[in-house]
Amino acid sequence: MNKEILLGDEAVALGAIHAGLTAAYSYPGTPASEIMEFLIKVSQESHEFIASWSVNEKVAYEEALGISFAGKRALVSMKHVGLNVAADPFMSSSLTGANGGFVIAVADDPSMHSSQNEQDSRFFAQFAQIFCFEPSDHQEAYDMTRQAFDLSEDMNIPVMIRMVTRLSHSRSGVEPREQRRPNDLHLGARQYWTLLPANARTRFRRVLDMQAELIQFSNASAFNRLEIDQKNTRLGIIASGIAYNYVLENLHGVKEKPSILKVSTYPIPEDKVKTLVDHVETILVAEEGYPLIERSLKGLFGIAGKKLIGKLSGHLPLSGELSPEVVRRAMDLKP
Repeated sequence: MNKEILLGDEAVALGAIHAGLTAAYSYPGTPASEIMEFLIKVSQESHEFIASWSVNEKVAYEEALGISFAGKRALVSMKHVGLNVAADPFMSSSLTGANGGFVIAVADDPSMHSSQNEQDSRFFAQFAQIFCFEPSDHQEAYDMTRQAFDLSEDMNIPVMIRMVTRLSHSRSGVEPREQRRPNDLHLGARQYWTLLPANARTRFRRVLDMQAELIQFSNASAFNRLEIDQKNTRLGIIASGIAYNYVLENLHGVKEKPSILKVSTYPIPEDKVKTLVDHVETILVAEEGYPLIERSLKGLFGIAGKKLIGKLSGHLPLSGELSPEVVRRAMDLKP
């Protein structure tokens, strides 16, 4: 198929369509609005799926979850603060589980270009103990969305795609793949749709038991890439999402390149993190939003014998967007 030039939001939307989408719901909020705008435009032309604005994010979430219960693939999209509105069904859905693939696309807004705060939706995914993808570019936004539907059905859980403003609102080439047909109607385990205490206890145990499998899937994911420079043990960089691009932009002409781990899935790929940490003396963590990865590594007392730097150490700013220039200063690279 021909390459298309798409916004990051549009790449998510197209990935959902090509994954066999049946219905999508949303409430408008920048930087996520273009996901639904694209879906509505395509649905009006093709009439192959439903795309609709809802009265608020909670209603949108529940409508999409209902489609999933029927065995069909559904997408719900919103900005980060919209997830606050949808938090009640969001938290419950990790227990009810998904039947048809159910994907939550959330766009965060570092620097608050159009928002009242900078909250980081990765913490919501961690809170609900579901899986989260974080694309670093537009092709990954498309590919991860497609895979998110498959993972949702394989594990019977909601799966999150975490976007940020700079990726949502920039354009790049995306190579789409063949569109799959929508799922047939197939009702799931209806006894778990109502979380009475007896059901909730059973389902929460299931969520806890699957965490090891989610970590294993994260460790094996091709979206996480570890490049070890055997000669350089001075610096290793863990970069997630769009921050990975900022790291790469600063490596041109650098002779002593650091070892780099690209993190694109959560739970964090623990095996790859351990390999990098064991190899280097200093670990720089570059991530857009809150220092989730950095806090996970630091714990209360840090890593014995290692220097951990990032937002908590002051090498990167705690608020606002990252940039290639900001990341370069933290990398302290020798030309």
